[in-house]
Parts: sequence; structure tokens; C-alpha cells
Amino acid sequence: MEWDSDSESDLSGGEEEGEEGEIEGLGFLLRNRGGGQLPFPVDKLQPAPYGFVVADAFEPDHPLIYVNSVFEMATGYRAEEVLGRNCRFLQCRGPFAKRRHPLVDSAIVANIRKCLMEGIEFHGELLNFRKDGSPLMSKLHLMPIFDDDEIVTHIIGIQVFMDANLDLGPVPGSSAKESERISDRSRFNFSPDGDDMGGTRNMSRGVNYGIMQLSDEVLALKVLSRLTPRDIASVGSVCQWLYELTKNEDLWKLVCQNAWGAETTRVLESVPGAKRLRWSRLARELTTLEAAAWRKVTVGGAVEPSRCNFSACAAGNRVVLFGGEGVNMQPMNDTFMLDLNSTNPEWQHVKVSSPPPGRWGHSLSCVNGSHLVLFGGCGRQGLMNDVFVLDLDAKPPAWHEILSLAPPLPRSWHSSCTLDGTKLIVSGGCADSGVLLSDTFLLDLSMDKPVWREIPVSWSPPSRLGHTLSVYDGRKILMFGGLAKSGPMRLRSSDVFTMDLSEEDAGWRCITGSSMPGAGNPGGTAPPPRLDHVAVSLPGGRILIFGGSVAGLHSASQVYILDPTEDKPTWRILNIPGKPPRFAWGHSTCIVGGTRAIVLGSQTGEEWMLSEIHELSLASSVS
Repeated sequence: MEWDSDSESDLSGGEEEGEEGEIEGLGFLLRNRGGGQLPFPVDKLQPAPYGFVVADAFEPDHPLIYVNSVFEMATGYRAEEVLGRNCRFLQCRGPFAKRRHPLVDSAIVANIRKCLMEGIEFHGELLNFRKDGSPLMSKLHLMPIFDDDEIVTHIIGIQVFMDANLDLGPVPGSSAKESERISDRSRFNFSPDGDDMGGTRNMSRGVNYGIMQLSDEVLALKVLSRLTPRDIASVGSVCQWLYELTKNEDLWKLVCQNAWGAETTRVLESVPGAKRLRWSRLARELTTLEAAAWRKVTVGGAVEPSRCNFSACAAGNRVVLFGGEGVNMQPMNDTFMLDLNSTNPEWQHVKVSSPPPGRWGHSLSCVNGSHLVLFGGCGRQGLMNDVFVLDLDAKPPAWHEILSLAPPLPRSWHSSCTLDGTKLIVSGGCADSGVLLSDTFLLDLSMDKPVWREIPVSWSPPSRLGHTLSVYDGRKILMFGGLAKSGPMRLRSSDVFTMDLSEEDAGWRCITGSSMPGAGNPGGTAPPPRLDHVAVSLPGGRILIFGGSVAGLHSASQVYILDPTEDKPTWRILNIPGKPPRFAWGHSTCIVGGTRAIVLGSQTGEEWMLSEIHELSLASSVS
């Protein structure tokens, strides 16, 4: 079971088939172009043990971006060993060989190269080698995938592996005994016509695997539930028994909960239509982003008086807007709410007692599901460092000031995020006289008398404002962009820094950048330097970046994605259908239900037209 299929309805090609000839069962990779038959048997793709690989046609040398578990078992190479490489390494005998083996047919290799250059399919057999150097034949089918502009975006490879009856002796540099031992451990019978298919647990003839002796319940709860969503999809492609086992929705919920955390899973459960969407499909769509799309929505009500530089945040499916800069730089202190669960959403002015002083350049973050925490900003009396919490479930909603000890310096245009549903983290910003800050503070709101604590670090990123903080992988935070100090100058930045707060001696580490200590040089195309942008944390740890004030003539609507959990984090560009907003600013964008980014209004001069919102939906909408 690959990401191209997750249910019986997906395989039917009936009700799920789209109007433009796309078969949903093959998801974001395969398209039934022109409504004709796909060039290989879809109904046999899941149960038969095919190797399945995907290469990126946009990148030089067509690097692999996905391999399934059958490929790993057949070749002996783990996914992390081959992703980012061209698949030609299988033509070399062993992982240390530098040249193609002389028995590999060079005419077939030339034909493959010709088909890739011309964007046409290839069918043929090619001699390959496992990691241990033993030979195997690959019945190979390469198929180019085109976008709407008829440009090849990906190459899909489907492989049927068979043993090759060649006695080549031991691999140079290893003993015959060692080569035989590794070969015996990794060799499988991958004939799709073998009698080991059709629901049996035997994955190869004559071999009795210990894992196959476990009951379905134990295997699901103790083993499969601890894998990632992508790994579960690969497991389902091994045999019919595992395919049926990995269709269970209770298993998929456990997988998502273990991979993404209980809090993220709880938020996703609140997404309208989540139950009908199913956890398996939700996991697939949030992993592949195949369903991501922009759409424009008109809402009722009004936010008056008009303003700019306000802050917005979502609690569940409710969007809250507070403060902003009014006419003649007047600081605003009113609160508005937009309920997206409503049939006809409209802005409502929320009457609250004891509102915070008016301000702009402040931060607004969600804690504990239904509470918003406000920090800092610039008001009538200058910069502030106070903390207020809004309880949306109170009758009526009410702001309460948090009297905290040892607060950080007053500031505006800082960045903030929340951790564990109780902790507020504040970083950087602009202090008095325009001084940029580089500190990081933490406030535990669950304490009776909260005390600010500066996180001690041996090295800090250059001081900055207009950057973003994002939480990923539990207790890790990621800083991106902003207007950073660079010697006597202030320049837009595209550097990425991370900190693991679960470590006893937590510290900042630069993972991408041009001139920072320990900086890497990732592949792909990095976002142009920017500030006041939008950062979206996805389940699984990836971060989306778009919008903001961008250097040069680059488009602010282009969406970039980074996975900081990778050994070598790489920026990638996402081409998302629909019409994106012309402008998107971090303070006026919020994340709803973990699957939607809501960009408030379209900017006209210094005002926002808040009757229009743009929605970046990351999962299918099911009503």
C-alpha cells in the first residue's frame, strides 16, 4: 500500500474519480491523462511485491525522492542510503564500486537515457546488483509524470526483481563467506506470480519470519503503530495480508498520534469532516500535500475602525483579532472574532471587560486550546512587556493580566510561540531607540506566580525583528528569517536556526545559512530573504514558509517547505493550485485546525480589507 491508495473506494475508479481524469487512488503521482487506461495494472500494484521508486525530474541527475519497502528488501539498500542519488548505483556491484559492471548492457542504459531525455516510457530488463554484490534482474518500467503545462515533474519506476543466475564470485574487498552470509540474509523471491501471495503471511518460500508469528492485534499495536505514516504505507505494499492489516483506521489513528503527538491529533480531530476523511487519507494528504490548494472566501461583518499592524491567532476554528494601528497611529485595544464553524462566518466585535492597553507590533499565541496569550508591542506610552490571557470559553470572554516576575525588556515586532500548551517563548524584536534584540525567554503560564526565565545559550543568532518561531518534533523550535543585524547594516535574512529545549544545555544551532557557525549548504532552492512572513508547522516536523516582505522582485506568494528533522535539511518549492493572495503577513495569518492557513484580507495601502480571506487548505474538505 503506497501513498497512491488508501481504501477500497480508491481502487474502484468509480465515485472517487475526478472530473479531469485523475484517479484518486493514485494520488499526487499518477494521472489518468485524457481518461484512458493507465499504462500498468493498478489493481495489482498494491498486493504484488513491486519495487516502487520516484525520482525528481526538476533536479539535476533525477535524484530519488521515494523508495518503498520492497525496493529496500530486494536491494539491501535502506531508503536513507539512496534518497538524493540517481538510481544508476544499482548498476555497480556493491556500495563501493565506482563504475558500472561490464555485464550491464550499455545499449539498454543508453535507451533508458534516451527515453528520459525525450519524456517517454521505458520497458525492459536490466542487470542490477544488491548491496552485497549479488546479481538480480530487474524488469523495469519507467513512466514520466507531466504537469498541466506538459512538463515532466517526476519519473516513476516500477521494478519486478528476480534472481540472476550468474556466478560472479565474491565482491572485491570482501570474503566469500561474508558475501554469502549477507546475500542469504537479504535475498527474497520476488516473483509476482508466486504462490506466496494472495493473503498468506509467507513473504518468501521456505523462510519463516518471526514477525509473521505475531497476532494481528500485537503486530498492529506493538509494532506497526510505532512506525511513521509513510512507513506504514510502504509496509502495506509487501503482501496482501499486510495490505489488509494497514487499512485499519484505528491503526492509522495510533500511527498519527505516535508520529505527530497527542495534542496535534486532538486538533486534527476537530477539523470539520475529519471522521469522513479518515485517518489514513488525512495522513497521506498531510504527508504528500497532494490536496493542498488556495481558495478565496468572502466573510460577513466588519472590523471597524479600519486598522493595520494588528495580530490574529486561531483557537480551534475561531479566529481572533486584537489591536492594531488606527488612524494617526492610534493604538487599538478592541477584540474581534470570526467563527469558521459557522455556516456564514462573519466578524463579531467581542465585548470584554478590562481589555489590555491598545497596541501594535505585539504577538498573539494560542495556549491550551481555548486561551490566547498576548505579549508586548508598542502603545501610547511606548514599548511594553506585559502579558494578558484571553479565555474564549468564559461567559463572556475576558482578558486577564498575568503578573509575572523578571520580565524581558519591553519590545515590539518580536516573535513568539507556545510549547506544551502552557509555556510562552519570546525571541528577539525591537527595543528602545531601535535596538535589535537576540535574547530568548520562556514563561510557564501554569505556575501560580509565573517567572520569566532567559534561556542561557553560549551563542545566539544575530539580533533581529520580524522573524518567526515554529515548534516541531515535540520540544524543538525553529527560527527563520527576519530583519537581522549584519555588522553596521540590517538585512533581510533567510537563515534557519533550531534549538532543542528537551536538552539540558539547550542552544541555538544554524542548519542553513551563508555565514553562520556550523551553517550548512542545503540542496534545493532556498526562499529569498524576508521578514514579517508566515511559517506553518506541519504534523511530522516540516515547516512551510511564504509571504512577508521579500528582497528583490521575488514573488511573496511562492510556498517553500523545509524538513529540519532530515540529516541534511533541503528547501523545496511547492506548486500549489488556486489563486494565492498577493500579500501575506505573519501577524495577519493564523493556522486553523492544523490543516488550514487563513490569510486575513487583501492589503490596500496601509489598510486591510477584512471581508476577504485567502485559505491555504492542506487537506481535502469533507462536509
